[in-house]
Amino acid sequence: MAALYEGYTLCGLVPTQDLSNSCIRGIEQERDSDHVLVTDSTRSVTLYKVSDQKPLGSWTVKQGQTLTCSAVFNSQTKEYVAVSDNKMIRIWKEEDILLDKAFKATVSSDIWRVQSVNGGEPVVLFQRGAVRLLDSLLSAPQQPIEEVLAQEEAIRWSTNIVAETQQFVIFTTEQKGDNFLYLQGLNPNTLQRYRLEGEEPGLIPLSFSASYRDKHICLLYLYPNGHVYQSVVPVRGLGTEEGTHALPLPRSLQMALPVGEGLLEAATALVLDEAHVAVVGVPHPSAGAGKDFLCIWNTNFQTLQAGKEMAGKIYGQLWCYSNKLFIPHGKTLSVIPFVCPKSSLASALGKLRQAKTEESKAPASVPSWNNILHEEKAQPSRTVETRKTRSNRKTQSTPCLTTDQVLEFIKTAPVEDVQKEVEGLLSRSDMQDSQPSVGQLVSILVSRSLSDPAFYTPSTLAQLVQTQCLCHSVCPDFVLLALERKDYFLCQLCLQFFPDIPEAVTCACLKAFISMPDVDAEKASLDPDSISFMETVTSRERGQVGLQNGFNSTSLNEESSDGVSGGDAITEDEEKPSTRSEQNCPVGLHKAVLLNEVLQTAYSDSFLLPHLKDLSSQHVVLFLQYLQFLYLKYSQDAFPQTHGLRSPSLAQIMDWVCLVLDAHFTVLVMTPEAKGLLLNLHNYVKSQVRLVSELGKIESSLQALHQMKVKKDVGQYSIEVIELF
Repeated sequence: MAALYEGYTLCGLVPTQDLSNSCIRGIEQERDSDHVLVTDSTRSVTLYKVSDQKPLGSWTVKQGQTLTCSAVFNSQTKEYVAVSDNKMIRIWKEEDILLDKAFKATVSSDIWRVQSVNGGEPVVLFQRGAVRLLDSLLSAPQQPIEEVLAQEEAIRWSTNIVAETQQFVIFTTEQKGDNFLYLQGLNPNTLQRYRLEGEEPGLIPLSFSASYRDKHICLLYLYPNGHVYQSVVPVRGLGTEEGTHALPLPRSLQMALPVGEGLLEAATALVLDEAHVAVVGVPHPSAGAGKDFLCIWNTNFQTLQAGKEMAGKIYGQLWCYSNKLFIPHGKTLSVIPFVCPKSSLASALGKLRQAKTEESKAPASVPSWNNILHEEKAQPSRTVETRKTRSNRKTQSTPCLTTDQVLEFIKTAPVEDVQKEVEGLLSRSDMQDSQPSVGQLVSILVSRSLSDPAFYTPSTLAQLVQTQCLCHSVCPDFVLLALERKDYFLCQLCLQFFPDIPEAVTCACLKAFISMPDVDAEKASLDPDSISFMETVTSRERGQVGLQNGFNSTSLNEESSDGVSGGDAITEDEEKPSTRSEQNCPVGLHKAVLLNEVLQTAYSDSFLLPHLKDLSSQHVVLFLQYLQFLYLKYSQDAFPQTHGLRSPSLAQIMDWVCLVLDAHFTVLVMTPEAKGLLLNLHNYVKSQVRLVSELGKIESSLQALHQMKVKKDVGQYSIEVIELF
């Protein structure tokens, strides 16, 4: 299934007088997948390195001048091209500082947009529909420009696509409520005009998106009523008859998105691949009013595959480059990475993860409903058979409720009856792992549980989570409900199965886990694999053992006199009890299991740090002591392998140590109880630095080994002498 990963902020948005405008005129990919050009709606162009969220350069036109189309990168000349005040073309290089001193050329007609494809020459599209290659236009900037469009016809959207070996400029226009599609081919020059079929009176498309596949240009467009249509134009034969006579363009309905009450105002549907569409500005089917989401829909199976709530106002703008979505919302421009695995019926039903490897790699074919829905039940155990037989008998004796009937039923029915009906619904073959229905069930159950303190169905909620058809964005109050009811097993399941938990919720879980008494934690029934891992960790011999990763059993004593920068030395009598206590887990077994789930949750540093500062100093010290305990256990030579058991990695442990220290270092320095802990952590870092330093001394030798040519005919046995200088 498609997935949206945790996003990050690329830059802030400059406020404008028009609150409905994001101030972003356009975003274009630059030299590679990690660089983009962001053009604002006034005067500036900024080059960003996406992975670092770092501006590499910025250029601004003079006060009183305005950039009227987004800047593009000319990959042939390694230059940037933009247009100011509709007629002035500006060209500059990355090392140029002032745009006013860069190359400028004024043309004779207003420009709509400059468009560029990787490896191709930029193309200039004029507001009246004419098209020129940039070099041809600059050779005579004042050349006359013909008018292609009819009176009162105006361009609404444009892009360009390379189809086979020919570049096409694609743009749509509107004239008195009618919409047209133009395909302008280059080298050779051809032009074809199509009329789009009309929708309800007064409705015009909100957004367009084009793609090229199977020798056809596919145009996807979204209407305010939520209807998403696709029109397909074959590339072969285009332009054999050049002219402006409009041909009818058939369309097919791809999806009817939920719009709630009224019509959509600012929304975009963007093609990601042949089966997935990213949508912004359309209500989430399972969320309440007033919330804006970025969603990925599967057009083949009409299913919502992923959703992420976006804070602040949505402007209906969306760009996609290199599996990253760029979306302005509120006061920020965010980057949301995503994946869209190859679409299949099994993945749409949530069953792809259970399919055999050889089947998942087989060529696409007509899938078998029986195999998809019942594959995992091919050899059921006797217990499952008995339960299934009882369920079938009950089904034969009592009529089954439909999904809509169950959704209405659980709004008012008692807890026992709700659990019974939901479990029966989930056991049905036509319902199993159906993502939209599971999302609706969870939303209603959570909503009722929050409003009615006497109503709570823990086993049913756990069963729904284990379908793996849910994520945090489907029901944002799910984890908070589990914390409120102190249902720690449900919290653990959410942390395991939800890939999009926000950092604020992660910190809320951490705060709840670290502050609860060990007695309460031991009462919770948790995942057996997680408990087995901690039992393995805590059952190791308490004595000193050799350590790896540059730290050994004597390093702490050898370096303790160094102290923390600016701190006092610690005596041997003070050191020994602390070292012994480090071998004991500072928290109970079940609390440790829950903390491990937090350590394995995905996060972004910049968003997590502010929430970590809400922890008290007492809880911070305890958490660092536990992280220190895990680090020591992981570094032991005798530490057992835990393959197959759910456990945090050493890298995750050290990342959390760094985050907690960043958030609370000043407080920890002023806390007497944390002095020994900080000293130990300081010594661990020194040991790692010493190890890296020693490895650096043999780096050149290792590189020489790597570059050596391996003899192909070695035989079954050989001895080779390698001299290192």
